[in-house]
Amino acid sequence: MPKSITVNTDRVPSPAGHYSQAKLVGQHLYISGQLPIRPGGEALADDSFETQAAQALDNLLAILEAAGGTPTDLVRVTAYIVGVANWPRFNEVYAARLGDSRPARTVVPVPELHYGYLVEVDAIAVIAKNPAATQAGKPVNVTVKEREK
Repeated sequence: MPKSITVNTDRVPSPAGHYSQAKLVGQHLYISGQLPIRPGGEALADDSFETQAAQALDNLLAILEAAGGTPTDLVRVTAYIVGVANWPRFNEVYAARLGDSRPARTVVPVPELHYGYLVEVDAIAVIAKNPAATQAGKPVNVTVKEREK
């Protein structure tokens, strides 16, 4: 069985709870839910929906890149958005950030999110070519752990 690698990058905020930014198992990357928080920890809960969506997606894409992936490696994205009325606005930001990449996607309208945020996104990617955790050509803070039996 492949080892589980914890992927952490300083290009996104450090996890605030008991979780990792992402887990890489073989070629499969599981990216935790990303909120609209800048890498330095600046919360954007009072910013527009579009600004929040862009930051959450930028965080997700930074983690993907840190693990050696690109948007074309995304196979599944889930977005939680406050209010179904924000769906078209999310589509616009999402299309701008992902370009020609069209992974499977679910958008889940919810009544509210933690700390008053308006959007959260998570994803699964399959990194086809030799997944390696890198950040601008340098190794990322990764932890290799044997899977518990």
